[in-house]
Amino acid sequence: MAERGEEIAVQYLRALGLRILDRNWRSGRRELDVVAQEGDVVAFVEVKARRAGPQDPLEAIDRVKRREVRRAAAAWIRQHPGAGKEFRFDAVGVQFEDGRDPAVQHIRNAFFGEDG
Repeated sequence: MAERGEEIAVQYLRALGLRILDRNWRSGRRELDVVAQEGDVVAFVEVKARRAGPQDPLEAIDRVKRREVRRAAAAWIRQHPGAGKEFRFDAVGVQFEDGRDPAVQHIRNAFFGEDG
């Protein structure tokens, strides 16, 4: 389901005009699901896919996950100097429900800096 969710997220982001720079980029054990560019802005996109249920897919992006994404993004930036003038963290939730098209929720600037 995760791979299918990421593919749906990538198609969605492309339809919005974002250019995909990397998918499943790794630095050690850390991973960035999608790295995309919109103008001069590089977006580090965390994708969560779930079956329909009580928890929204985006609720799974907790404080620990946000910290790991930020650390992976810092490594990506070090390896890609000059890739963007600005950076942001986006989240895409993909929810699957039997008999329906997947529902996609995209939040630009889903989180910032460090959590307290």
